[in-house]
Amino acid sequence: MDNILFCSVGRRATLLKDFRLSMNGCGKIVAVDLSPVAPALFYADEAYLVPGIDAPDYYEKVLDICEKSDVKAITTLIDPEIELLAKHREDLLARGILPLCPADWTARLCFDKYEMFKYLHKKGVRTVLTYDSLEGLKEGLEKGEISFPVFMKPVSGSGSVGIGKVNNWEEAEAKFNDGKFVYIIQELMSGGDCDADVYVDCISHKPVAAFSKKKIESRIGGASKTISFKDEKLFNFIKEVCVVFELNGPCDMDFFIKDGEYYLSEINPRFGGAYLHAYGAGVDFIKLILNNIHGLENEPVIGQYDEGVIMMMYDDVVITRKSELISDNFPLI
Repeated sequence: MDNILFCSVGRRATLLKDFRLSMNGCGKIVAVDLSPVAPALFYADEAYLVPGIDAPDYYEKVLDICEKSDVKAITTLIDPEIELLAKHREDLLARGILPLCPADWTARLCFDKYEMFKYLHKKGVRTVLTYDSLEGLKEGLEKGEISFPVFMKPVSGSGSVGIGKVNNWEEAEAKFNDGKFVYIIQELMSGGDCDADVYVDCISHKPVAAFSKKKIESRIGGASKTISFKDEKLFNFIKEVCVVFELNGPCDMDFFIKDGEYYLSEINPRFGGAYLHAYGAGVDFIKLILNNIHGLENEPVIGQYDEGVIMMMYDDVVITRKSELISDNFPLI
């Protein structure tokens, strides 16, 4: 049985439903979360409660579940846990468990935006001009490399928290020193943006599937309405990006467009929240994962989908009784 463990499942119930459909009984969906009222737990074949990812015994608890449930592959649906899985990547492989996460060094770069910028700049991969200090910004202004308005965001983090446009030096200085985050300062990219769901084969480490889309509407943390498009220039750039990293499995890549060229903004090396669009358009990462579990290298299917396919997200609910929760000790009232 090709049992797959999803860590920190939270609200990602539809993703688990899609997995169930594609797996068609070939394995179990095992899910864990720290909360008994995580909706996605109710769409798993087996569900377990675990401590927070920063708990000293978290990884051991996960390993116990892997052994008990004969898990063949593992992934997480939250950013902070990716580095934890990447740190234990070799151990997981030695246990016969396929970790759908990058190599440790790649994971670290993905979650430090300034180190990512420096690395991409060194490798000659187009990315957004970035400074990690007001002094650097001032020097860039004096050299004419950048001009206001600029864009500021936390050096690490997700969910669009702490980001914002800054119109002048006074605003930049105030935001940079507000004490809420450690910030980076970037060129404001006003030529448009897009993102792509990419599957990087766990054997060849090459991208074998890519689904690109543009936002129609966004809400906090991501796009809520998107439309598919295809551009060979973007697909070629994705291949260029993947050469300089060691990625494995599903990735959510964000891009800006400037003067007709694509610039890499971020890589979230996990299932993106809008992967549901790719799946609905026929780009099935689940079958690619199953091949990799069996040691089979996937053939490229990049761009094999229709343009003009629209996704519109909406909310759904899980209704259950307290007695059906994994734990009765949760303080519900």
